[in-house]
Amino acid sequence: MLTLIHSNRFADHLTPPGHPERPGRAEAMAAAVNRFRAGGGVVAEPRRASDDDLVRVHSRQYVDAISGTRGRAVMLDPDTFTSPDSDDVARLAAGAVLDGVDLAMDGPSEAHALAVVRPPGHHAEADRAMGFCLYNNIAVGAAYARSRGAGRVAIVDYDVHHGNGTQGIFYDDPTVLYISSHQFPFYPGTGAANETGCGPGVGFTLNLPLEAGAGDEDVMSRYQGEALPALDAFRPDLLLISAGFDAHERDPLGGCRMTTGGFRRLTAMLIEAAGRLCDGRAVMVTEGGYDLTTLGECLDAVIDAAR
Repeated sequence: MLTLIHSNRFADHLTPPGHPERPGRAEAMAAAVNRFRAGGGVVAEPRRASDDDLVRVHSRQYVDAISGTRGRAVMLDPDTFTSPDSDDVARLAAGAVLDGVDLAMDGPSEAHALAVVRPPGHHAEADRAMGFCLYNNIAVGAAYARSRGAGRVAIVDYDVHHGNGTQGIFYDDPTVLYISSHQFPFYPGTGAANETGCGPGVGFTLNLPLEAGAGDEDVMSRYQGEALPALDAFRPDLLLISAGFDAHERDPLGGCRMTTGGFRRLTAMLIEAAGRLCDGRAVMVTEGGYDLTTLGECLDAVIDAAR
């Protein structure tokens, strides 16, 4: 069973005119959510992540700094901005993942959740906003799952950009497996194949760098040959998926050539792996995807694959 977690408040995070991570993305997301609801699907409102939720992965000083932007428009780096409501909206985005974790861990077998959120999260580091991201939504969810008793959590990230923040937060942690496929070399400059973890976390980071122009078959081959065996060996109690759609051939920010059907196939493969390894407990979280028509199509495809 698939549950979507979404709020119309995701449109309230404002960015400067011409910014790729624009409120129009929230409109495309809401339209996909409404199509799912009209077909009888269950949609839940997210809770707001608390400071205690956020400081599992972010420093207290960083959380205080982002909270301090409430009511103001602030440029955090050349790509990343807040507006008066952005802290509240970003807390809802992280909270949506917390709710997804609860649904997956407490629900029946094959309970899936898709957190349809913005702003995205996987570039946010423990003490730094970057790449349009304020709080690292999926990392907040993974740490929460661990606090709830999940012994091993796997994160698979198929956004076209490497999730430097997620990797960095768990780089020395053997209880969280991080797998990322991404265009390389590309923003943010991390994600080389030789980045495999540090200390006790060595071997629990798997990067699958892709050349510009990589398409569906290139991606599927890397997942079948490397990602799935790593998941099988790790045997997670919960699978989290950073579902970014900017590796699509129509996306303006990426250079890969995936199709909507490719995202459906890749998601179905991962959901099947969750069914095999962790009783179907899986939570997907939106990341990038900046062509609005494509974003809606890919959300429909992922929803179809995860039903």
